[in-house]
Amino acid sequence: MVRFAPAFALAALLGACASLSESGRPIPGGFELSGRVSVRHGKDAASGRIFWRHSDDADELIITSSLGQGIARINRERDQFRLVTGDRKEYRADNAEELTEQALGWRLPLAGLSDWVQARASPGRPAEMHGEPDMGLELRQDGWRVVYEEFRGGKPFRMRLTRDDLQITLVVDQWTN
Repeated sequence: MVRFAPAFALAALLGACASLSESGRPIPGGFELSGRVSVRHGKDAASGRIFWRHSDDADELIITSSLGQGIARINRERDQFRLVTGDRKEYRADNAEELTEQALGWRLPLAGLSDWVQARASPGRPAEMHGEPDMGLELRQDGWRVVYEEFRGGKPFRMRLTRDDLQITLVVDQWTN
């Protein structure tokens, strides 16, 4: 099993990243974003780049090292999830949280993340939201705490997600709707 820190080290040697397609077409019910991500899980910490294309029916999320080598590629088609690591190991699961924990050793909250990166709660599940975008907006849902640290043009550009001993910081460099 590939764990969190070794996955980052392996990626520097193996470099198995493919880029997102650039169709130039609007994404039905979705977005594209690219940015930087850092993950701290217990005593382990690492950072890299993230490229994410989200639509109602599918997700393609690529996590690379800072140098651009592939760490993980996560695909969702409706309710099926697949993750391929930088060393080409493939994992499948019914949800992203189970999939990323199995492959990387930490849980990526993909079920709520597509809403959370847009500064809104996921519909149909209990949530608490406090504050204003320019005055410390905070969201709590599914056991996660999302703190929005910076907005630009009404969109979140820096956010911190925490749950238990896991902290994910996302800095968005580019949004496309």
